Formats: sequence, structure tokens, C-alpha cells
Amino acid sequence: MRRLVIFLLMPLCLQLNTLAQEVYNVCQNALTICPNQLYTLNNIAANKTSCVNCEDDFAYCFVPDNTIWLTFTTNNLGGNVSIDFSNLIFEANAGQDNELQAALVQATTPCAANTYTQIGSCHSNETNNFSLTAAGLLPSTTYYVIIDGDNNGAGITSPAECTFDLQISGPGVDVIQPASAVFTQNTAVCANEIVTFTCSLTDCPDTSDFSWFINGTLAATTQDAFFQTTSLQDGDIVSVSNTCYSVCPIEVQSTSAMMSVTTIVVDAGLNITIPSGTTTQLNGSTPAPNFSWSPPFLVSDPGALSPFTTPTETTTYALTAEQNGCSNTDYVTITIDDSLEIPNTFSPNGDNINDSWEIDGLELFPDNQMQIFTRWGQKVFQTTAYSKLKMWDGENHAEGVYYYILDLNDEYGTQYRGTITLIR
Repeated sequence: MRRLVIFLLMPLCLQLNTLAQEVYNVCQNALTICPNQLYTLNNIAANKTSCVNCEDDFAYCFVPDNTIWLTFTTNNLGGNVSIDFSNLIFEANAGQDNELQAALVQATTPCAANTYTQIGSCHSNETNNFSLTAAGLLPSTTYYVIIDGDNNGAGITSPAECTFDLQISGPGVDVIQPASAVFTQNTAVCANEIVTFTCSLTDCPDTSDFSWFINGTLAATTQDAFFQTTSLQDGDIVSVSNTCYSVCPIEVQSTSAMMSVTTIVVDAGLNITIPSGTTTQLNGSTPAPNFSWSPPFLVSDPGALSPFTTPTETTTYALTAEQNGCSNTDYVTITIDDSLEIPNTFSPNGDNINDSWEIDGLELFPDNQMQIFTRWGQKVFQTTAYSKLKMWDGENHAEGVYYYILDLNDEYGTQYRGTITLIR
């Protein structure tokens, strides 16, 4: 049971028994009451509208003095209703009455008294819990509840003012509780895959917009009953909420199953710059069991994580990894730079021809750093400011292939990697 408390806070400077007039003192502002909700209401400071055929120009089992107005609409079947009053608390001022009065009416023209028809029971002089009842109300029809304070009896100078609880129920106003279910075609998906969630509704007329949540955080609001996302992570739960019925809305919510999202980690390595004609090594990594490089014809082994390549122009390589039907791709660019001439061979044999590994143009980068390694990763040479004064002559190392890393330490962070063949 939901409880709706309706009252206005009174200014501290007023007496405790004085409240501001409620908006539903006027028929045009009649408060819509919904089935099986508990309302706390009052007719304190209410008044009577006095004119021919105005809202208060009626006489049933009571004559109005300080009316308040409620309204409800029957469902599409109609039937019996009961409007239950409880917890009556009367104002206790000198000369003030302490009896409540109530009637149920149907109005052909809203709030025009000459079109009223009094329906069901009518109550006057109530001091304790009571119920307005009516049988066989018409389907999809609006009715009004009029509540008034009695103003009759010896020594009575002002009508009763009362705070009370009220609830309407019965087959004439009850509605079928709507329901929703959210589903997707597959709960096992790949990271960054477009996944569509659909909300299926039953017994839900006049639906509102749909609010979609991922793990309780609002992700989107849609007018249609579906939602697409590429942002799911493993273990995420998607839920949706909306309201049914434009009058007396009922909120419905539903939640998807936990999502299983496969994420493929793949890293193609750092972008590097090499001189034209230089062989370099790609350095990819992934825990996935299946992977390959493309374009495959430019690498020594497309199925290896660290193949060699000798691009003739600036080239972007793609490393694609696959697992459980999912794939992910990362890219690395090898830039060809002709500003330096880095030879890939030298022959320190003492004939004074190509005896040292000389790099033309490196004098423009005095902050450079050079490292040279064997094929097994053992460092055999290192220096800063590599130049013609600090050239590697192979020392006493055996002939074969060596690897170098040259950092220019320029503003772009340019780095060269490649191979040198030492020939005796």
C-alpha cells in the first residue's frame, strides 16, 4: 500500500490550529485519487462557492459550508467502489462543529451543480471511520467526491474542520497491474559490440518514456521500447523503468540477466621511425591464442608477435587477436625518415673502407643516445651524442646481425630501431 500525504506546511507565525487553504478547495482543482493509495487530507480553511449552479449549489443529505473536492475515473469495466475515511481529527475551536459530511456525484458538465447526480451513499454527521459506497458505476467515467464540515446544532458558530485519511478501492477502479521484461538475444557478447535490449510490456496502456540503466546508472531515455549500447563490460546488468496509465500512473521495472562480455587485450607496440631500407622488429603482445599481422606480405611471419619488416614507405600495421568468437585490433605505424642515412652493414677489417658504423646527419641531434645489442639481447655498445668521434667499430665482436636503438631525444621523441650486419 502506498501512502500519499497531502498538506501544506504552516508558517511558524500562525497559530498551530491554522492551515493554509488546500488547492482542492475548488472543484476545478479537484484532487485525483488513485486506487489503493492512502491519502491524508483536510478541509481546514475551505469555503463555499455561492452562486446559482456553481459547484456548491446543491443539497443532498447535507448543505455545503466548506467543501473540498476529489475526483476519480472508473476503469474500462466499471463496478462497485468504496471510499474509506479513517483517523478523523477535528479542529477543536470554540463554537466549531465536529462532524464530517460526504457525497459522491456524477457531473455531466464538470463542476456545474445543475448537472450533478448524487450516486450511492451520502453521509452527514460522521465523527468516526466511515465509507462512501456505490454499486455499478459506469466504465471509464469521471466522478467527484464532495467532503464538507457540518455546521448545525446548538451553540455552533463555524463548520467542522477535519484532517483524515482516505482510500478508494473496489472492482470499479482497480486496474490490472502492468508488468515488463527486458531481454537481449545473447547475454554473451564481445567488448564494443552493439547490443540491443528490448522491453516487453503487458497490461500497460499510455506508456511513458523508457529509462535505461546500466548497473543502476542512467544510460539513456528512449521513446521506443529498445536500447542499444556498445559500452558493456563483463558482469554488467541492464534495467529499464517506465510508467503505465496516464492517470494514476504505475511504475514498472525489469532487469536483464548478467552480461558476459569478452574483452580481447591486444597491443601492437609503439610507433617508431626508421630510415629507408632499414629492417626493424614489430613488438606486439596479447594473451589471446590466435593473432595475426596485416598486411601479411610485409612481415617475416604474420603469425608471430614480433616479426621483422623492411618497409619502403611509412606503413601502418594491424595486429588482430581472436578468442571465443571475439576479436580486437591495435595499430602501429612505422615512419620512414630520410633525414638520416643509417647504413645496415659495415666491415671493420682494417682496410680503411667502411671500418666503422657511420651515420650521416646525426650531428644535427647532439642529444642522441645509441644502444647496440646482440641477437640474444646482450648490450655491447652504448653512448650519448653518437657521432663520427664516437662511432662503433665492432670492437672484437663476431660478425653477424646486431640490433640498435637510436633515440634522437628531439621534441617529437623520435626513435629508430633496426639491424646492423657486421662483416669481417
